[in-house]
Amino acid sequence: MLLLSYMKKRCEWPGTDDEMIKYHDNIWGVPVHKDKDIFKFLVLDSFQAGLSWSIIWRKEKGFAKAFANYDYIKVAKFNKRKVESLLKDVNIIRNRLKILATISNAQKFMEIQKEFGSFNKYIWQFRDGKPKINKLKTMKQIPTRSKESDAMSRDLKDRGFKFIGTTICYAFMQGIGMINDHTIDCFRYKEINNLK
Repeated sequence: MLLLSYMKKRCEWPGTDDEMIKYHDNIWGVPVHKDKDIFKFLVLDSFQAGLSWSIIWRKEKGFAKAFANYDYIKVAKFNKRKVESLLKDVNIIRNRLKILATISNAQKFMEIQKEFGSFNKYIWQFRDGKPKINKLKTMKQIPTRSKESDAMSRDLKDRGFKFIGTTICYAFMQGIGMINDHTIDCFRYKEINNLK
């Protein structure tokens, strides 16, 4: 069964890394609409700034534990003592600015929920509520930004979000399925396009 999985034609970027293959085959590009799940990717992608996704994804369980299983209501209330304990947690990226940004972003996240009814409604407006389906032949064609990620980054920054540049926003959009950037020869390309 495992051998069959390796024989499938997929995007090049996971290489032979088991964790990245699992992420690619099951998560990357699948549309996400639950606010808590969207917040999870917002946390992980903001921590990715300046790092590789494989480093972040390997620590996902640590991030979940450290950030109250991505409960933004709880994260928004984290205090100085909690920040100091997180700075000692080897299971996450121990960066004070990113930890503080995550707490602040959780607070801003809830402000957007109040304004729009849900964060999902707000964030998916940058794609008119439906995924963008790209037709990429090679990994080299995968962009690192788009007009949508530029607009999203600008608006989030205006609302006080941190560690949310256009490249981070583009990766976030790929992760939560706002964009299908699987190459057209990848077995997941059609599978994701057929998701309702």
